Order: sequence, then structure tokens, then C-alpha cells
Amino acid sequence: LVELAEAGVPAAELRRAVAEDRLALLPVERALSGEGERHTVAEVAARSGLERPFLDRLWRSLGMAVPGDDERALSDEDVAAARRVAALREAGVPEEGILEVSRLLGMTMSQLAAANRRLIADAFLREGDNEYDVAVRFADAARSFTPLIGEALTHTLNLHLREQIRHDAFGAAELSAGRPAAAEEVTVAFADVVGFTRLGETLDPDQLGAVTGRLGELAAEVVAPPVRLVKLIGDAAMLVGPEPKPVLDAALGLVGATQVEDFPILRAGVASGEALPRAGDWYGRPVNLASRITAIARPGSVLATEPVRDRLEDEYRWSFAGSRRLKGIEGQVKLHRCRPADSGDENG
Repeated sequence: LVELAEAGVPAAELRRAVAEDRLALLPVERALSGEGERHTVAEVAARSGLERPFLDRLWRSLGMAVPGDDERALSDEDVAAARRVAALREAGVPEEGILEVSRLLGMTMSQLAAANRRLIADAFLREGDNEYDVAVRFADAARSFTPLIGEALTHTLNLHLREQIRHDAFGAAELSAGRPAAAEEVTVAFADVVGFTRLGETLDPDQLGAVTGRLGELAAEVVAPPVRLVKLIGDAAMLVGPEPKPVLDAALGLVGATQVEDFPILRAGVASGEALPRAGDWYGRPVNLASRITAIARPGSVLATEPVRDRLEDEYRWSFAGSRRLKGIEGQVKLHRCRPADSGDENG
């Protein structure tokens, strides 16, 4: 308390931290806030050149509550971040695009922060610690590791940007229009854990977390550019690529990988068509179709639409799985079960 008071923490904030059992976390919070002057939102707007309404929208898009008008809650680092956004806007990046990326950044960083918070707590809490021990150790860890995490994020972003750009192409129509096509032809696959809801009733949270964590590891292992692991949604993985064969190979590899280790059985659905990329995700008929197909696939199988089968008929072993009406999809959809060409399983 003496050290925090000497560092300028108001007495009211110290009392609140004690009442909420957060005193040990106050030093690390201050370490993450950065040193220097504290500012109101209006001051950040004036110093960065961003209009206050846009700054408020930007802050909310990151998943943050906008501080009160008189609250000096923002740091010099927040001013610098706002200036970077102002520079992007001046360079011609549209405001709505900035907000779209900021929303994605906010969601992703929230998940990353939660994972790092748990990792640090597991690594640096010691039996018998008192508040002072924890406060000093966590604050030191924040000062040491935050720059490293920032460098790792920049490196990883550059790796993925470079890899995705390698597979981009701009046709004459896009060049003449001055912008990329709104929709793109892609192949989408979903793979989910069979009976995941029942697993949730029988496994404790740590075991269930291990299942979803291993699913992410397996998906990352089978995916190779130009296929991208778009997201993990609880018990499901979503894969997208510009061509059907790499996506189908990844889906078969993922379903097959879970059959050779102690892991719940997967099933997968694959569809191709035009989809719209937005904020790192994809929207459109092939996304909906692949998701619906996955929900009706047999355990351990990969189902694909007829257009996918037609393009790759000689690459795999196929069997007709019937025509089905799928929720939210117009008309009947002809489905085909896919197996690797060297598979000897006639019934899988």
C-alpha cells in the first residue's frame, strides 16, 4: 500500500482494490497501462487528430468501454495508438474498414489475453505466496514479457500476411474496378466432434478443454497453405481454401487423425461456391452448406456436395450418400461420401 501510494495511486482506488481482493493485481495493471501522463478521451482525440465520435466507435470496436468524460483513464500509449489510426485514415484506409479490423482485433486479443493470463498465473503463483510476493512477481513478468508478446504478434501477423498474399491474384476486372471482388470462389469444410454435448455431461471442464485444445492442434497439423484454419467453434473446426482438393485432403486428414489416437470421432462436410470474406471470416452458401452437411454426416466420414465430387471424381473413392433436404438450404442436396483413393474400406 505504501509503495502504491508513493507511486501516485489514489487512496480511493487502493481502498477499492482492498475491498475487491485485487490489491496484488494493481501493480501489474499499472505496468500494463504504461507510465506517464493520464488523459481523458477528449484529450486523446485532440492530440491524435481523430474526431471524438470516431474515437468512441474505435474504442468500442476493440471491445472496450468508453471512459467517462472526466475520467483520466487513457495513457500516452493510447494517444500513440490513436495517432497510428489517424495516419492509416490519412493514407486512404476507409473508416469502416478500420473499425471492421478493430473488431476482429479486439475479439482475437481478448482470447489471447485470457490464455496468457491463465498461463502466467499457472507459471508464477507459488504455494504460500502473500499479496506482496504476487504483486511484485506479476508486475515484473508483465514488464518482461509484454514486449516479447508484441514482437511475437508482429512476427506471426507478417508470416500469415506473406503466406496469404502468395496465393492472392488480381484479375483484369478487379484491376479496372480498383478493388478486389466482393465474393470469391472457395471450398469450405467443417469438422466437428461427434457427441460433443454428451461429452460435456460426462467429462469435467479440464478434460473437455483438453479435447477442444487437441482438436485445434490436430487441425493446425493437417492444414497447409493455401488452406486456412479460419476458426475453432467449440467442438468444430472451419477450413477454407481456394481449391477443393487441398481442403478435402485436410478434412480427410483431420478425420483420419482422430481415428488413430485416443480422441472422440470426428465427421466433416465439404462444399464449394462463392463466399464473402469479412473480418477474417467467411459468409455465404458454401459456409452454410458445409455446416449443415457436417451435422448429418456419419461418425468418421467426410461428406461432400456433388460439384465437389464432380471436380475430383478421379482423385478419391466416392459413394453416393443420397439426396437430402438441409435446414435453411433451398431444394435437395446430392451428397457423396469421400474416402482416400488408397482406402480399402468399402463401407466407411
